[in-house]
Amino acid sequence: MFGLGKGAKRFSGTRRTSGVSSSLRSKSWFGAGLFATLFALTLAFAGPARAQDTRLPVGVSFSILSDIVKAVGGDRIDVTTLVGPDQDTHTYEPTPADVAKLAGTKLFFVNGLGFEGWLPRLMKSSHYTGQLVTVTKGLKPRTMVDDGKTITDPHMFQDPERVKTMVDNIAAALSQADPAGATYYAARAQNYRVALDEVIAWAKKQLAPIPPSRRVVLTSHDAFGYLGMAFEIKFLAPEGVSTESEASARDVANLIRVIRKTGIKAVFMENISNPRLVERIAHDAKVTVDGKLYSDALSKNPEATTYLQLFQYNIRALATAMKDNR
Repeated sequence: MFGLGKGAKRFSGTRRTSGVSSSLRSKSWFGAGLFATLFALTLAFAGPARAQDTRLPVGVSFSILSDIVKAVGGDRIDVTTLVGPDQDTHTYEPTPADVAKLAGTKLFFVNGLGFEGWLPRLMKSSHYTGQLVTVTKGLKPRTMVDDGKTITDPHMFQDPERVKTMVDNIAAALSQADPAGATYYAARAQNYRVALDEVIAWAKKQLAPIPPSRRVVLTSHDAFGYLGMAFEIKFLAPEGVSTESEASARDVANLIRVIRKTGIKAVFMENISNPRLVERIAHDAKVTVDGKLYSDALSKNPEATTYLQLFQYNIRALATAMKDNR
């Protein structure tokens, strides 16, 4: 009833764009400390939150987006998330229970751009009467050509600069549904944008010492193209933009040749993907897997329970691996 279809194609590289290194006032501004400080200020002037039994009920498609929606909505919303931490949105199959959860919500926030491949069937089967909010609206997607077909990359949330527009779209939708909370949502959105600006500046500082020749990374599927564009990192992946696509023997062999030729040192698994493919490639190419990156989902692990934590963890892991002179 809610099955997924095959569709995404393989891709093994990304475009580059220029980045400017930026200074950082203090590392103490990051993570939970920054989040707590900013939101304490928000609550001090944004107006009263709603009582629990009058909160605006909203649905969200997956965990990363859910965290961002909660950051903007605060105590005025009650959030139902379909795809939780460490779960793969690409391969997720909605159940009748999900239809029931969604029925009680007034807004349903989704990434769009084909990220939730099951969304059309869910909408048709649920007869959803609330408002569907696509948070990537207004953003120009990254595309690639594979086998003569143009494919859209939906993973915009990997670039915090683009997340700022997503935050604005979330605040606008919440304000329209709950006009009394408009000031509250706007204040929280602005503070989250400040937090995003801070982590962007921090990331540029972490990556600044790494020469372009070392900014090459192998990971499971092509989920980090926007991150690569934003911070001049080239990501190679045996799988396409969706974890449903399968790497061919030719793709794997080509990647092994590239690793041996270029001396790539940064090799990662992902929290939502089966590690065996990357481990096999690393073994055959005689390189070491550096650990994992968080791609399409938050985690129950403490280093990635929020989007800001996820981003910082990934940048630290990437910078460390790319600096490695093994």
